[in-house]
Amino acid sequence: MHASTQQAGVARPGFVEGAGGVELFYRDWGAGRPVVFVASWSLPSDSWGYQMLALLDAGYRTIAFDRRGHGRSTDPGRGYDFDTLADDIAAVLDSLDLRDAVLVGHSMGCNEIVRYLTRHGSARVAGAVLLGTMTPFVLKTRDNPDGIDAGFFETFREQLMRDFPQWIDDNMVPFVHTDTPAGMKDWVRQMALGASLQALLACNRSLVNTDFRQELARIDVPTLLIAGELDASAPLDLTARATARLMPHARLRVLEGAPHGMFITHMAEIKRELLEFADAIAQNRQHLLREA
Repeated sequence: MHASTQQAGVARPGFVEGAGGVELFYRDWGAGRPVVFVASWSLPSDSWGYQMLALLDAGYRTIAFDRRGHGRSTDPGRGYDFDTLADDIAAVLDSLDLRDAVLVGHSMGCNEIVRYLTRHGSARVAGAVLLGTMTPFVLKTRDNPDGIDAGFFETFREQLMRDFPQWIDDNMVPFVHTDTPAGMKDWVRQMALGASLQALLACNRSLVNTDFRQELARIDVPTLLIAGELDASAPLDLTARATARLMPHARLRVLEGAPHGMFITHMAEIKRELLEFADAIAQNRQHLLREA
């Protein structure tokens, strides 16, 4: 265990005290420059295991935590607005005294990273990687006519409250590919079933209703956006391309044939992109970070 984990803010070994006293489970592997992983809606830190091992093997310190109401973190029944979720990220970075970190998010985790950077600043962060981001704003409104109709999300929430396991089964493809091994799909299913239903419902409401368009211009660290060409959960034009246009230091990489679960279906490509980005950050190769 790193000595810094004994600082104020740690509830007990293996846990950090998040906003409002919530205990956040975290895993902390290796030494070196830190890379911090934030998982998607419904998934815990376990989902990042393969990427964490790849960067660990390359000499990085890899850290991931379970969002409140997910995995082994406590289920407080509150705090699923993005300000509080960003404060939980801050608790992890501050308690472990992480500096020059690369933040890596998937799906909803990307939105949490954006809010962390606009709410807490980038003093501890050197760069960010956003996979399948749900920014800037997915809901159809008068000033966001290309968004998704509110009725779609209402139907989803009805399904969630009625039969979440069936919803997972119905949506496993297109989350991954039809030829994704059954064991890998079952692994994803079991991870998702470990989340609090109340947390999932509240997180979805926050994700749908929170508009990030104004704050993206304030992100002042190099950011790599990785998007799947076939992402049904985060349509490319609505999310990653729109986000890239609003961020001053962003580079967009589109993976051909990739769905939302690209960290599984395109594991080798994601590992390579993460390692190249982290190395470029570590070596301050700003010209590589800006390439289109």
